[in-house]
Amino acid sequence: MDAAPYLAMRGISKTYPGVHALDGVSFDVRAGEVHALVGENGAGKSTLMKILAGATPPDAGTIEIRGQAVNIRTPRDAERLGVAIIYQEFNLVPGLDVAANIVLGREPNRAGVIDARALDEQVLSVLKRLGLDLPLRAEIRTLAVAQQQQTEIAKALSVNARLIVMDEPSAALTPDEVDKLFVVIRKLRSDGVGIVYISHRIDEIFTIADRITVLRDGKLVETGAASSYKADDVIRLMVGRPLSAHFPTLPAPTQTTPRFAVRELRVPRRDFGVTFEVRPGEIFGLAGLVGSGRTSLLRAVCGADVPAGGTVELDGVTLRIRGPSDAISAGLAFVTEDRKAQGLVLGMSVRENVTLPHLARFVRLLMVDRREETTAVQKLSDELRIRTPSLEQLARNLSGGNQQKVVLAKWLLETAKVICFDEPTRGIDVGAKAEIYELIARLAAGGVAIVMASSELPEVLGMSTRIGVMRGGRIVKVFDRAEATQENVIRYATGTVAA
Repeated sequence: MDAAPYLAMRGISKTYPGVHALDGVSFDVRAGEVHALVGENGAGKSTLMKILAGATPPDAGTIEIRGQAVNIRTPRDAERLGVAIIYQEFNLVPGLDVAANIVLGREPNRAGVIDARALDEQVLSVLKRLGLDLPLRAEIRTLAVAQQQQTEIAKALSVNARLIVMDEPSAALTPDEVDKLFVVIRKLRSDGVGIVYISHRIDEIFTIADRITVLRDGKLVETGAASSYKADDVIRLMVGRPLSAHFPTLPAPTQTTPRFAVRELRVPRRDFGVTFEVRPGEIFGLAGLVGSGRTSLLRAVCGADVPAGGTVELDGVTLRIRGPSDAISAGLAFVTEDRKAQGLVLGMSVRENVTLPHLARFVRLLMVDRREETTAVQKLSDELRIRTPSLEQLARNLSGGNQQKVVLAKWLLETAKVICFDEPTRGIDVGAKAEIYELIARLAAGGVAIVMASSELPEVLGMSTRIGVMRGGRIVKVFDRAEATQENVIRYATGTVAA
């Protein structure tokens, strides 16, 4: 690995109205290095990378490539200088095939006609270098997420990128797919390509990174060799305080009568039903592998999908849920895993998103009482510590953790009796996770029945009073908190123990 940095960003500052996004940040990457860039949502990581990508100009600071000062004013400038960004939301054309996406805009041609043979040879050369086997003629929309990501990496190499930024590259990958991603990253590193690895998953950082840089509140906190840190050290630097206990103390349910009961509920395309009960103040966790049916179950319970059979009971009364409005009216809330597409209207403000399911509460003489609406939302914003310069800020401009708090605020405006959380902390940083955990525990302490599905096993174990393990669309085992271990849950989730 070269000692001199391939990229050096010095004293980078950027201010938006009401927000000092970056304050004199310096960051460098060496050739053949994986440099992890970490920090809470809103720490400045994305802004720093947008400046590197030419998507936004800095207010101050300089950028050097191979020791030479450069001006990166457009994405084309960044590409010309060997910098490629692979965003969490891929920049691919769904209707084009793999080969076309990899060379899009740079197709080899003869007399103005695309040379298909030369195009395939060019693409195959890149894939061979990465050790990848992708179907060249398959449309992007038909590929798995991991294959789409591999296409993005191949596209970056096809323009001779010497520095690749990967933004949350493992967010939607299975553990096996993450392992394959790391194989590709190590190949790139051995070829002298510098990698900026942005992730909230601390364990991954220690698996793949050579160095770690921590940002907090738009400032550089520390840069050092990954081997010189422990996970708790990085978390402390990120949030500015120690998080010795990642999970709060959970309340003990005080009632034995179930608040919420699901009886033989069948989701579409499943031949058997699911049965479970949740008491007031209890957090019932759902564990299982990808495809086990956790999300489908929650969507059917809360009216997002129509169940094929079975019943849902609240306080002993059988509910007739034909859609989300029936569920909301009955006191059921659903915090979806896809907050951007299903939990929020990104083009609406924080205020509008929070009150959207409850507008009737604020209508006076056929008009919305904006003063009462703003007062109610401001109270929730203060309680949940939603970090926003204004309640009129668009939801799309908030960090992931604050977007999740806005989703939750919708159901706290008129407290639901049952809240179903699907991947409640996906894509948010450790500091925001701790706040979400505290909020969930507080809701349970107030008597709300909680159902929480998560693919992060430590989260399920740390935040559940009981755990239902799902496999093949049904609950195959229910553990009390005291008897649940990672090993026990995995055995039932994988079917190595007979249900």
